[in-house]
Amino acid sequence: MEHLEREVEGRIRDALPGSDVAVALEGNRALIRVTSDSFEALSRVRRHQAVYACIQGFIADGSLHAVTIDARTAAERA
Repeated sequence: MEHLEREVEGRIRDALPGSDVAVALEGNRALIRVTSDSFEALSRVRRHQAVYACIQGFIADGSLHAVTIDARTAAERA
């Protein structure tokens, strides 16, 4: 399980440099929190699409089934 968490975090960090990523897995369900200033001008839907694009392979192969995404800028976290 830890291996998959690290893989998911790594894919998101690679695609969104400078982002802070936290992944919590329970079975094939994931809670993903991403803080990135690259989200500044994006709508909530676009932010989620950016994160889903990073993890699409895990969804396609069944490693992840249910995904909850919390995507914010640093200012929104404060």
